[in-house]
Amino acid sequence: MPYNPNIHHRRSIRLKGYNYTQPGGYFITICTKEKQCLFGDIVQGEMRFNSLGAIAFNIWQQIPETFPHVELDYFVIMPNHIHGILIFHEILSDPPFPVGVRRASPLHRTSLSQLEISAKSTQQPHGAAPKSLGAVVGWYKSSVSKLINKICNNSGQGLIWQRDYYEEIIRDERALNHIIKYIVENPARWDDDPEHPPLNPIKPELLIDLPF
Repeated sequence: MPYNPNIHHRRSIRLKGYNYTQPGGYFITICTKEKQCLFGDIVQGEMRFNSLGAIAFNIWQQIPETFPHVELDYFVIMPNHIHGILIFHEILSDPPFPVGVRRASPLHRTSLSQLEISAKSTQQPHGAAPKSLGAVVGWYKSSVSKLINKICNNSGQGLIWQRDYYEEIIRDERALNHIIKYIVENPARWDDDPEHPPLNPIKPELLIDLPF
């Protein structure tokens, strides 16, 4: 099942006992604080980055440099949220990349067969096990925050990111293809997206002060 706001916006229980460092595919959604449109706008069905969106995009592509066991697959940076597929391999080594929806490298689909369960949960990046999914997301959010804070003269992640993140363990090839379709079509469906500001009013006092 792809990202469903009616499900994922409810606080859910982490899959207890699951090892989030093991090989497999994970569908990640990360939202900005109060759904602020920090990263740009959708114009004629395509994402147009501002300076902050370029930061979010570029740092996402740097994930494999810090976590060599993680491979990027399809992802999209939206005005106020990010969808992406992360492929975890055995703790071995290494896997670069252009705008909006992007496939970083071919997916090693055989790794997906190692997962026999599917679950949706929120997970705390703080205190996450090294090299785990929580550690990867925590590093990403922190790295983006540091650069944005330099531009906006802020401190911490509190004004940029919504607490936690949403994840789904990718169960099989059919689920993977369904998620890829959702990611690819996300910009074109922005007007009907539950995260679109007209459908999700923002509290003005919570917006960060963009210097441009």
